[in-house]
Amino acid sequence: MDTYNPRSTTPRLLAMAALLPGLLATAHAQTAPAPTAVASSTPAVAKAVPASPAKAARPAGIAVKVTPEMTGAGIVSSGVALPAIPPVTGSRNKPVPSWGKPLPYPIVIADRRNNRLIEVAPDKSIVWEFPSPSLAVYRGNEDVNFSADGSQLAVSEEDNFDVHIVDYQQRALTWTYGTPDTRGSGPNLLNYPDDAHLLADGKFITADIRNCRILIIDPKTNEVVTQWGTPGQCKHNPPHQLAHANGATPMDNGDILVTEITDAWISRITREGKVLWSVKAPNIRYPSDAFPTVDGKQVIVADFWKPGRVVIFDPATRKITWEYFYKDGDKSLDHCSIARELPDTGDILIVDDLNDRVIVVDRKTKEIIWQYGEKNKKGYKPGLLNYPDGFDIDVFHDWKTALKK
Repeated sequence: MDTYNPRSTTPRLLAMAALLPGLLATAHAQTAPAPTAVASSTPAVAKAVPASPAKAARPAGIAVKVTPEMTGAGIVSSGVALPAIPPVTGSRNKPVPSWGKPLPYPIVIADRRNNRLIEVAPDKSIVWEFPSPSLAVYRGNEDVNFSADGSQLAVSEEDNFDVHIVDYQQRALTWTYGTPDTRGSGPNLLNYPDDAHLLADGKFITADIRNCRILIIDPKTNEVVTQWGTPGQCKHNPPHQLAHANGATPMDNGDILVTEITDAWISRITREGKVLWSVKAPNIRYPSDAFPTVDGKQVIVADFWKPGRVVIFDPATRKITWEYFYKDGDKSLDHCSIARELPDTGDILIVDDLNDRVIVVDRKTKEIIWQYGEKNKKGYKPGLLNYPDGFDIDVFHDWKTALKK
């Protein structure tokens, strides 16, 4: 087992490794930076020169042992007859009609150990589902996000070491980067990729945790067009080095909100690699996938810990403006990995990973006002989840009108 595995079934103990730089350095010491090709400017010469030694071959990826935990429930489905998919009529700036409180829009959930994506409407009906087409390629989906036009889904799979694009309308896997069950840092190799987004220009961005880097990949060519961070150099010095980045969230203007696990760093970086600001998230031990608030002015971040917490803070002052934290009881969180402010209502949507549920918390009262999944009850039938690990909000498809027909 790797010494650094932030989302295994014993993540609390392993998460502590993120706070121990010495241990983390050891875990990454064997990962060498990928060679970089450099064009030569030396003029040609007429005299004979000795033959150059053969270039060392780029190290191949390392096979990863697949455990029963990683395969989870296998290929499963809710068994629900799914309705016809409505066309895309909304966008993030102009959403489809809201359902109002408690949940204004359907959500697509990355149901990790059920190896599926599932979309749940505010009335808790299942409207869309994508079971794994093959566990050899698609297993352990942990983050999911819509493309800007609502037609595709970006998916990351940490312990399958790959990322995907899924066509929403066709319910089909259309693109993969990374080699399943193989870790590495060379071409088509990743090492625990977390977070996945399709940028407005069609490029794919992911945070490659154990390689301590963020990659922007062109799905048309499979080429890495941008890399921030350097494998084997796991320290906070963005964009050149990153301390175990696990979040790379695009903002409305194209900037990227980068989350680093070690010391809870959150940074705003332009596509050109300019760091606009970099601060430590207050009151957070293990930050997970920071997002901007709806107005873009503040940051909301989940603490992947037990008990977990959610913090909204102003990056200019590091002042906390909202916080959710309970030590025990039904309102307590167990390794929550994503929290987002809901458009329309301003309430807070949280994926409570190891409690097997997704919840909505009322912003004012801090009461749980909506829940899908049952606390500590795993399953794949309607109403149940198995280690949900990510979600996105479907503001693109008018399911509210479609379900009334």
